[in-house]
Amino acid sequence: MSFKASSLLSGEVDNLRKRSVAESTENCCDPEHHLQFTRLQTQPERLCVGPHHPDLSTLATPSPDGSVHHFCQFTPKCLLAISRGAHGNSPPRQGEEGWHDGTSRTTIRVDNEVEAHREANNYKFGFRKWKGNVTEKPIEDRSDIDKELHTDLSIVKHIAPVVTIGNIVYVFLFGWWISLIYLLICPVMFLTIFGAPYGKVCLKLAWYVIWPFGKSVQRACHLVNISAVKPTNCEIIPQEHEDKDVVGDKDCAPLLVSSPLPIEIPVPLPLPKKTSKHWCRFSTFLWLLLGYPVLAVVHSLACVLSWLPVFSIPIAKMNSRILTTVLLMAPEDIEIHALDKTDVCETRVVLYCYQAFNLYYYKYTVQGINIFALNLLPLVFMTLIVGYTDREHKYFSAETMFTIAITSIIPLSYYIGMGIACISAQSNFAVGAVVNATFGSITEMTFYITALIRGHRAGTKCYEEIVKSALAGTLFGCILFIPGICMTIGGIKHSEQRFNSRSAGVSSALLFVSIGGVFAPTLFSKTFGNLVCESCSNTLGNATVPFICKDCHYDTTTADPHLILSHIEPLVYTISVLLPASYLIGLIFTLKTHAHIYDIHVSDGHGGQPHGHHVVHWSRWRALAVLIVATVLMASCADLCTVNIEPILSHSSISQYFIGVTILAMVPELPEIVNGIQFALQNNISLSLEVGSCIAVQVCMIQIPLLVLFNAFYDVGFALVFSDIHLWASIFSVILVNYIFMDGKCDYFQGTALVVVYFIVLAVYFFAPSPRSC
Repeated sequence: MSFKASSLLSGEVDNLRKRSVAESTENCCDPEHHLQFTRLQTQPERLCVGPHHPDLSTLATPSPDGSVHHFCQFTPKCLLAISRGAHGNSPPRQGEEGWHDGTSRTTIRVDNEVEAHREANNYKFGFRKWKGNVTEKPIEDRSDIDKELHTDLSIVKHIAPVVTIGNIVYVFLFGWWISLIYLLICPVMFLTIFGAPYGKVCLKLAWYVIWPFGKSVQRACHLVNISAVKPTNCEIIPQEHEDKDVVGDKDCAPLLVSSPLPIEIPVPLPLPKKTSKHWCRFSTFLWLLLGYPVLAVVHSLACVLSWLPVFSIPIAKMNSRILTTVLLMAPEDIEIHALDKTDVCETRVVLYCYQAFNLYYYKYTVQGINIFALNLLPLVFMTLIVGYTDREHKYFSAETMFTIAITSIIPLSYYIGMGIACISAQSNFAVGAVVNATFGSITEMTFYITALIRGHRAGTKCYEEIVKSALAGTLFGCILFIPGICMTIGGIKHSEQRFNSRSAGVSSALLFVSIGGVFAPTLFSKTFGNLVCESCSNTLGNATVPFICKDCHYDTTTADPHLILSHIEPLVYTISVLLPASYLIGLIFTLKTHAHIYDIHVSDGHGGQPHGHHVVHWSRWRALAVLIVATVLMASCADLCTVNIEPILSHSSISQYFIGVTILAMVPELPEIVNGIQFALQNNISLSLEVGSCIAVQVCMIQIPLLVLFNAFYDVGFALVFSDIHLWASIFSVILVNYIFMDGKCDYFQGTALVVVYFIVLAVYFFAPSPRSC
């Protein structure tokens, strides 16, 4: 229901607010219902309604007990509320099986069943963590910020200050030259005589576009003085109620607990459109021939230029509405009026814009797709067209092509992640597990395989070393950097964050198993391989003086071939079987036999899940099609990366180790890093830590065994023997992160420590000499 605001007395509003605050501490719910929600860290707003308010009671959820006439409605919100057993503030639960110290009860509040599956999948071991929604949320249920982002600039909601830095920047970037084009077209339309009305329109719009803020474009035939609009038929909410049938004292039943009192003013619906006769005029023909095409190019250019930076999307929306609506109106219908602060009533107009930039547009989505991923999609097609047509590098250098090719992997990785989340949320566990195992590592595998094939055909081991560097870089980057940056950002906002130490312990144990398995052949080669030195010299010429040798390393390639065939290769194949088996055991442990570790409870705030009231962004078949297309495009971009990286490897002064552990390892993981940071900002550090651990475990237990399997069928010379720098960096990272995960809590100091250690490791790689094969 909407409350009429014009005759609501200020004194009564103040009284209502005072009573609301004073009475909010009283218990208006039954004890069990109240205790259930006090466990939540963040409580939703309460609306206590009695039968003596029939208009409001229709909005409330019926009470489970029909005899109770006074109850509380908890407005459902999409949030994660965690009540921790041993670490939380709530009392521990007694007499429940499967409840142990260190576990956490996670109550997931969602809007529909599909979102419930998506959120539950985030807590499943081996599933990719996805922050964004996979269903369309009704606009009325969104936050005010989200509503503002998706406005079409046709409603005047409030009069905000218009003299801002962003608006002034607009004048220098867009306003002056768009206004100049209008001033140039204006005399042309006047010279045609018949087009004079459109000349006047150009003059009006020339002054409008140079500073459109705080001005509204309206139809003259529907023009109403906004300041004169007064809501009628207002209702005053009574302070006292004499109904004796209400259970409990009347003073313990406040209408609204939250403050201030929400007042909703109805927005007038758009009037039905009438067919205009101006399309039959000769002046309209001249306008469409001489003026509109030029302005269409101008506004289209302004739309593109303002859409790509994301934060200036309001400028793009304004230009789009001018192009598609204002310029096609009858000239006599266009009226422009400046609004002042006294115009407070929400009114529908043709166009109203009060800001040129909005920093919250990083949250903007189109059909569920984040705006950054959407804006980077044209870069993918440009990369493929230029990369496969300009093989001689006449227009773009190899370094430039490599840069845009590796950047194109970012949006494709995002689309693959969203496709996996959509299919998993709409399918059962078995299908979700297969999709995550199949496509979860497709981004990295496409690059690794194409690089190994390229190196095999070129007859060089340099590409193999780059692949190993990327594997090691992904491993300790996900162990150190992703948890570290999430702890730092989340700790700055929430001071101290707590997580499920038992689930983190499972991931830590799997990390130890992974590191031990992956680097076992490396340790074996150091034990039984030959110590090879590049150059040895004796400066004194005396045989009794020790030789000085440089660049010594253990090499199995020059060892006894029988040793390699009889011992090293069987060891590698054995590990490639044991690691996936360990991954499968981890799945069974965390999802079946010991699922109580996570103790996930899904609820929508009403005790049941609604069915049939949601619109999925991508259906399962559409998501599958996106996965297949994105995988093909990913393989093409990876191929262009390996083709154009050769000059960088040959002539770069930077160590090839450093290129592998930074650019090739972490760029494809940027969407995962963003997901982890968003989880941390919502005080859900458990998922942030699982993001990095999940990727690291998949690298060791899925990706590396797959590379060994690929090499067994198509010999590209891939040997599971890493350099010493990869060995010690990975082992040190796992030991450090397990030490930090011991107490089940973290803050920004621990996060900063992990990030600093990560950069120290990168500095070691930066100053390290390049691999011998490069």
